[in-house]
Amino acid sequence: MFLGKRIKELRQERHLLQRQIAAGLEIDTPMFSKIERGERRAKREQVIQLANLLQVDENELLTLWLAGQIYELIKDEAVAKNALKIVEQNI
Repeated sequence: MFLGKRIKELRQERHLLQRQIAAGLEIDTPMFSKIERGERRAKREQVIQLANLLQVDENELLTLWLAGQIYELIKDEAVAKNALKIVEQNI
């Protein structure tokens, strides 16, 4: 979700095609398209590869990747904000 939007922005800014990025990740274009649309989760290693391919700080993409994972896990929980506060206090 968060990651997909950003990688699409970066890819378009650099005038790259999905198939070019997919080849760099050694996956097929439809799989990359799903990652970009937020329909499939990228693996951590792929996020690092994406940062290199798109010439962006890997921490930016890893942060968005992790935020997306957390969001998917807690989005439907009524106590999500309270849980995040506890986690924040303990990080």
